[in-house]
Amino acid sequence: MTVSPLPFPAAEAPRREGLVVFVRGLKLEAGIGVHDHELGRLQTLIIDVTLDLAPAPVERLGDTVNYETMARAARAIVVEGHVGLVETFAERLALACLEDHRVQRCAVRIEKPGALDGAAAAGCEVVLSR
Repeated sequence: MTVSPLPFPAAEAPRREGLVVFVRGLKLEAGIGVHDHELGRLQTLIIDVTLDLAPAPVERLGDTVNYETMARAARAIVVEGHVGLVETFAERLALACLEDHRVQRCAVRIEKPGALDGAAAAGCEVVLSR
């Protein structure tokens, strides 16, 4: 008789249901906003990206999405120049993430601290899927 090292022996083999890869709290300075006082200056954005990947074994970096890839995509949008709305920024970032065929769903949440008096932050969340 084989004794399982686990406190609760599994009745059947586990099944991979998915993989979630995320970056939280990426802080960038970006040209963003539609109001006159927002033009020509940088403002802080705090970005969260959550990717749902198809279930698959992950043994090496090439088997998953690198966190730095998500950060580079966000930085590339900043470099492109002023963006009017955080919603536009979020959608561009989500579309960039979906360029990786392994990504099934992408949620991008952007907070813009200081955008609304009396609030810790205002912003949006865009969710795109295949």
